[in-house]
Amino acid sequence: MPQDSGMQEMYTLKTIAETLNTSNDLSPMLDTVVGKLLELTGLTTGWVFLIREGGEYSCVSDYNLPPALLHQDKKPMRCGTCWCVNRFRDGRLDNAVNIINCKRLEDATEYQWGDTRDITHHATVPLRSGEKMIGLLNVAAPGKEHFSEGELALLQAVAYQIGSAMERMRLYRGEQRRGDQYARLGEFSRALGLELNECSNADDMARTVIKLLGQHYEWPFVALIAQKNGALSIQSAHASTLEDSLLINEIPAETDRLLQRVIQSHRAEILSAAEMVELSQVCGTMPPDSVMSSGLAAAIPLSPPGETAVLVAQLGSAMDSLLSDREVIDALAEHITASWESLRLVEKRRELTRLEERNRLARDLHDSVNQILFSLSLTAKGAESMLSGTAELHPAAEAMRDIRSLSQEALKEMRALIMQLRPAGLESGLLSALQEYGTSQGLQVVVNRTGMRSLPRNIEEGLWRIGQEALNNVRKHAEVTAADITLQLGDTEAVFIVKDRGKGGAKRKQPLPARSLGLSIMKERAQSLGGKLDLISSSRTGTSVTVVIPLPSELG
Repeated sequence: MPQDSGMQEMYTLKTIAETLNTSNDLSPMLDTVVGKLLELTGLTTGWVFLIREGGEYSCVSDYNLPPALLHQDKKPMRCGTCWCVNRFRDGRLDNAVNIINCKRLEDATEYQWGDTRDITHHATVPLRSGEKMIGLLNVAAPGKEHFSEGELALLQAVAYQIGSAMERMRLYRGEQRRGDQYARLGEFSRALGLELNECSNADDMARTVIKLLGQHYEWPFVALIAQKNGALSIQSAHASTLEDSLLINEIPAETDRLLQRVIQSHRAEILSAAEMVELSQVCGTMPPDSVMSSGLAAAIPLSPPGETAVLVAQLGSAMDSLLSDREVIDALAEHITASWESLRLVEKRRELTRLEERNRLARDLHDSVNQILFSLSLTAKGAESMLSGTAELHPAAEAMRDIRSLSQEALKEMRALIMQLRPAGLESGLLSALQEYGTSQGLQVVVNRTGMRSLPRNIEEGLWRIGQEALNNVRKHAEVTAADITLQLGDTEAVFIVKDRGKGGAKRKQPLPARSLGLSIMKERAQSLGGKLDLISSSRTGTSVTVVIPLPSELG
């Protein structure tokens, strides 16, 4: 080794530079560099602290620590604080300095953690890349209580090399992670496209999205949060301790305010570890300690048509992974929003297919069964006239009269069924269509409406079917010729009421089982729209059918 101090410094810097360029793996590289630095400078012990923006530190490399600092799996290097870390946090550590006494070694001596090998002091050097502060390099030797200006200058130059190499590795890891995450994004998008046709509604879509995110990414926690009936709730979530399932848990007030801010600002926000604890506790996913140790998360607003939703993903503790993953989540949000729109189009295609099939069935019934019943009615009437024209009433005349009456009733029922299959009057509005339908059934229908918002097509058609069945029940069972229909439209729900002033359930001629079938059909239709149906029947006040259906937000 060259004897001149200037040549020795150049040789040391050259050797360190060559060592730094041999690896892109941080921990092995630092172990090698610290060992080489100690060998070239005649020192014996060294360690590196990586200090994050929040002030948390971790010992990412150490070389030849004395037994006292190895106590309980290196607890002195993981816990507590010291002068050099505090000054780094305060922004007061700009250059390499002598530490008069090392607090960690002082504690080791005081609490008798083991042999310190006569090390009491160390030099500490900030690691930086440009203006960015990264961590600390500490070096020491037995009995060495002071480092000269030349030694500190050399350590400072080495620290600049190490800091630049660490930043290069961080960028390299970030690009690697970004590439890997975008490759996963491609796989996720293909899988979502394949499973989209199996989703029948938004809840299925939420479960599918979260399930696939859990399969393709390694995030500790991911959830899809949507607004329903004015409140945010978790639709689906995935974590290592949670089976994928539909959730309806409401969000805590503090987190709700943050998510509302995300929705209103239309941009991503960072969730703290404490906020993730709240979300995880709502979902029952993982204990708070594991959430706290997993670091920060991002909340990304989604823009599904007519909906309000947020995707929340816990990304990890390293800021570089946070930044790269946020880019991926932005792209994910676009893919999920596009898939939501695709699902909406698929639902519309299914609805149109159902309408076309009902129209086809209505035409077939009209052209076949309806015409046969009409012909049967005419034939029975003709036969009845022929038999009634004889001097003595023929025994079959009464049977023909019954056949004609039954065929006319069947024809009336068939026309009502055709009308139900093919609601031709909905283009003029739900209430107008029901009023016209009631007139065709011999009923006088009075309608009343409050609220100006429009109804989604599926809800309007569902209320049309329920209203038809309710009016049929009035005609068949109530023994009155009038009914009232009320439609109340609010911001979050529609209330639909069909009321008559008939005899009530106790006096009706039709037995309960036949009425129960129609009632169960109406209830099923209301439940399929996410609502509920109640029937109240009294011999004094008549019968009322009340349907309450939640309405989607008109935003978006």
